[in-house]
This record gives sequence, structure tokens and C-alpha cells, in this order.
Amino acid sequence: MRRALLLFSGLLMIAAPAAAQKFSSLPRAKANAALVFPLTVITKQNLDFGYISVNAAGTVVINPNTSARSVTGGVLAMGGRPQPATFIGVARSASVVNIRIPKQPITLTRVGGTETMQATNFTLQGQDKRVLARMEAFEFNVGATLNVAAGQVEGVYTGQFDVTVQYP
Repeated sequence: MRRALLLFSGLLMIAAPAAAQKFSSLPRAKANAALVFPLTVITKQNLDFGYISVNAAGTVVINPNTSARSVTGGVLAMGGRPQPATFIGVARSASVVNIRIPKQPITLTRVGGTETMQATNFTLQGQDKRVLARMEAFEFNVGATLNVAAGQVEGVYTGQFDVTVQYP
């Protein structure tokens, strides 16, 4: 029995240097770029209400100014990456742009089902009319309120909404 213990100890000593090499540090960083042509708008990130749980009817609100999520009623915030939608545009010449966000509710439908929720009260970060310099890029966020019913069926819900930027 003593030999087995010594053999086992020897294996640990041999394995230890290999394990140390396994944990070498290789820092990684991401590189991103957004290519936007003048007089266009692109979506940088989508509106995400994050993970929620429902005990009773309530709402989830994403603030476009602070990116904060708040919940009311029987809705509980459960993590995820809640965030407002972010858009980027570029003006060709010095001009004024008008940003239009939805005024009507949009429907989110459960993936693989027919259950729905409504997103309402869309809000814009900053002014809807902006004065821009020539070839100036601008970015803005859009938030909204998600209306959750009591007994809402579990699942992932998706929907789409339009944002319009008018370049006079």
C-alpha cells in the first residue's frame, strides 16, 4: 500500500507543471466598426427587456437615457442584458434631421407559439429634431414599456418596430 501512495504522489508531481501551463494568460479584445453611408441609419443594438419572471400583471420599462430597466406590478427582473435599441446615422451636409419612433403599440409574439405581449410608450433619447454638421454621425437610443399579463406563457417573445429618420 505504501508503494501505491508514493506512485500516486509521483504522478501528482509530474502532472502539476503540465496543469500550470494549461492556465496561461492570453488576453483577447474585440474590434468593432460601423460603416454608415451618409443619409442612412443602421441598427447598432436591438431593444432587449432582459429576463423576467411573472407573478401578476405588470410592466418592464427600458429608459433610453440611462439604459436602466425598471419593473412594476408582479414582474420580477431576473438578469439578462436589458438595453435600449441604439441607432446610428450620418448626415451628408449640414442639416436638420427628424427622428420618428412608433406611436402605436407593437406586438411581440412567443417563438413557437401564438401568445403575445405589447410594447408601448416608445421613448427617444434626446430631441426628435437634431441639427447636424456636414458628415456628422449621430447616435440615439429608443426605449419602451413592455406590458406583461398575469399568467403570461413562458418563452422568448420577439417583435419589430420601425424608426424613421427624415433628412430634409
